[in-house]
Amino acid sequence: MVKVALPTVTIVTPSYNQGRFIRETIESVLSQDYPRFEYVVVDGGSTDETISILKSYGQQLAWVSEPDRGQAHAINKGWKLARGEILAWLNSDDIYLPGAVSKAVNYLVSHPQVGMVYGEGYHIAEGGTVIGRFPTESFIAERLKETCFIFQPAAFIRRSVIEAVGFLNESLSYCMDYDLWIRVSQKYEVGYFPEYLAQVRLHEGCKTIRQRAATYKETVEMLRSHFGYAPPSWVCGYAFRLLETHLGYSRLWQKVAFLPCLAGLAAWNLIRYSRQMPLSQVRGLGRAVRVGIRKFLWGDRTARQG
Repeated sequence: MVKVALPTVTIVTPSYNQGRFIRETIESVLSQDYPRFEYVVVDGGSTDETISILKSYGQQLAWVSEPDRGQAHAINKGWKLARGEILAWLNSDDIYLPGAVSKAVNYLVSHPQVGMVYGEGYHIAEGGTVIGRFPTESFIAERLKETCFIFQPAAFIRRSVIEAVGFLNESLSYCMDYDLWIRVSQKYEVGYFPEYLAQVRLHEGCKTIRQRAATYKETVEMLRSHFGYAPPSWVCGYAFRLLETHLGYSRLWQKVAFLPCLAGLAAWNLIRYSRQMPLSQVRGLGRAVRVGIRKFLWGDRTARQG
């Protein structure tokens, strides 16, 4: 029986002033049981304790600290320097669960037709307490038009796929992962397996929580660039986040004004972004309205629409 050589995995962590979390991130990578991986931290010139933490690991990881053009640029920089046949990234406040890399590689080795694979994951609070499961789904390419159901830190991609579809879009600040999943799905088979691989930390420093309206706007425009329209769920979500940011709904007059304003703003944005929406997407409008009302009544902590 011929043994198949294990592929090298390159994991890149983009970092900027996340010193309070990055040690836990690093430890979650270095403690993986997979024997062939390289780990690169691409720091954007942090001014907190990040650099002293990186130095403390000696030769256990490679790192660079210099100004960059944002998260996507930092990840691309690491990937382009990498030797790995399989690529992944783990943000500097997120965590791999034990065995994550081995499980993903085993899947890719046993499914050579698959260009990318992803698993399950959890949202955790700032202190590490599990909040709940990320709303991952089995892969259906058509569903990517409606929601980003792929859990980013649980995704592992073949280098050959990245080289074929292109690296992360550096013009995107919030949804560069979602954009990549769409581009990969248009050319390659994507695999899913129901194993928990990682945890994403939700805290007020997260840009997708701190800048929710901007996250939705960028996502709506990205989806329209791919499909010619943005689905109602994202357009209505964008309208909700704009009102949440600029109007709010904590006072009585704001509560009274919020829903009528939401209806008007959602209608305007549907005309703006979804004019070419196929009739099959119209059913999503009612669901989007229900989600908006639920968020209005009970609120939520996640930045991405589910």
